[in-house]
Amino acid sequence: MKESISSKKVSLKKIRWKLFLLGLFKIPQILFVNPKIISIDSERCIVKVKLKRRTKNHLNSMYFGSMAVGADVAAGIHAFYLSEITNCKISLAFKSFSTEFFKRAETDILFICHDGKKIFNTLENSKTEGKRMNETVEVLAFNLSNEVVAKFAMELSLKVI
Repeated sequence: MKESISSKKVSLKKIRWKLFLLGLFKIPQILFVNPKIISIDSERCIVKVKLKRRTKNHLNSMYFGSMAVGADVAAGIHAFYLSEITNCKISLAFKSFSTEFFKRAETDILFICHDGKKIFNTLENSKTEGKRMNETVEVLAFNLSNEVVAKFAMELSLKVI
């Protein structure tokens, strides 16, 4: 990634506020599941979803819909963070979504997206070409024992507007 991008930062407090507003006004499911951004930078984003009554299924593990929200937020907020750094306004959607579950999520779950470089390159390509670009990003879900419980592959579709 370019040196200038690595050195730029947006405060975690500002990104958390933007996520809250997104949940409040645009995507109520985010507010319902209440994911927390643990850390974010130009390389990766870590989001935590707590295992509680709202996020559990009938087997007392995390409901796959709640896990989808965590993965969506980890990748999506990462794109918004990078657009904020580059002073771009973006239109973002997920075009496809696939998941592999490895074990039951019976604790709080950390969703980690390490695809900051891919997202940044997609942003730059959209800016130079002036059209919507698609890129598949990966989000890994870890339990509190640091075991991978799921892997999400999501096709991010974004356009700089």
